[in-house]
Amino acid sequence: MFNKDMYELGNNRSVIRELFEYGKLRARELGEDKVYDFSLGNPSVPAPREVNDTIKQLIDTVDSTALHGYTSAQGDLSVRKAIAQNLNNRFASSYSENDIYMTCGAAAGLAISIKALCEADDRFMILAPHFPEYTVFVKSAGGTPVTVPFDGDFQIDFDALSNAITEKTKAIIVNSPNNPSGVIYTRETLIKLSNVLNEAATKFGHPIFIIADEPYRELVYDGAEVPFIPAIYKNTIVCYSFSKSLSLPGERIGYLAINPVCDNARELYCAVMGAGRALGYVCAPSMLQYTVAKCLDARPNVCAYDENRNLLYNALSEIGFKCVHPSGAFYLFVKAPNGNSKEFSERAKKHGLLIVPADSFAAEGWVRIAYCVSKDMILRSLPAFEQLYKEYV
Repeated sequence: MFNKDMYELGNNRSVIRELFEYGKLRARELGEDKVYDFSLGNPSVPAPREVNDTIKQLIDTVDSTALHGYTSAQGDLSVRKAIAQNLNNRFASSYSENDIYMTCGAAAGLAISIKALCEADDRFMILAPHFPEYTVFVKSAGGTPVTVPFDGDFQIDFDALSNAITEKTKAIIVNSPNNPSGVIYTRETLIKLSNVLNEAATKFGHPIFIIADEPYRELVYDGAEVPFIPAIYKNTIVCYSFSKSLSLPGERIGYLAINPVCDNARELYCAVMGAGRALGYVCAPSMLQYTVAKCLDARPNVCAYDENRNLLYNALSEIGFKCVHPSGAFYLFVKAPNGNSKEFSERAKKHGLLIVPADSFAAEGWVRIAYCVSKDMILRSLPAFEQLYKEYV
């Protein structure tokens, strides 16, 4: 009667969404002050003032039918030109409007990229720890997801990667700064990855692409470098979202950028447009396209996230938890004291703490804590974290 795989996806929400919905229910039952919801990466910092001012200006000055009407399927020409120029100014690249495809956030960019690349039996490498939906996107396109473990520093386990690459390897998904660990892949790591992929491409006679998932590019602390992957590896597709950089997660706006020097760039762009068409993406939200084009240099209030990061990391470390010090994004990765992340997450619920077990992130024994919340909630939650830890010592 209906697709079994789609039924399973709809009937079993991601663990993040399950916790988020559970938190809303418990908040209604007990009161919001008794629930400490660290489940969802939903920015707590307001959008930069330029964003709201631009939206108001567009509504007041642009004809309504034009503002809310269709754009070209790949996005408005002027918007794509503005994004290409911004990338070129920032990274000394050579993008044009014909390399940019506007998307409904980075998730749509990933789904479209994978669909555009995937042929029968293709394998897509996914670096752990990783956002669980990557496997959904790959399987939905007909590909096979292959998880590559992380090393002791949460960089790439290159021995495992080399052993996993085959003739059917089509692409590798790279997310830096990383969700869920907050770690940034170093320039050294990315250069080594480039060399491995180039050697494999030569061996197997076809390019292997990097799909760079970059919604957290602007959320960086302590002056850490986020290397621009297309400048290191030519066969790169960047999937960018303004959800975090402009605090617009619900507006679903982003773009896909094909490196103009990659192999068969024009054909790949056509495949991207075809994939967008096949997936039913008529065009990205028009008003939001015009908005982000005028706000490309706006930045989030990273100081607020940084304050939360230091507060939570230092407090949990002092309590006794083992934590990964995040250099970017807004997640703290914490080791479950007993090594069982699901049991730890369930026990945390009894203290009103909603934290995400990372088994589905390919990191068993770890949990993710999203600190894109109010400072007040973090402060109020610390006694609960202390009580929780005492149950293990």
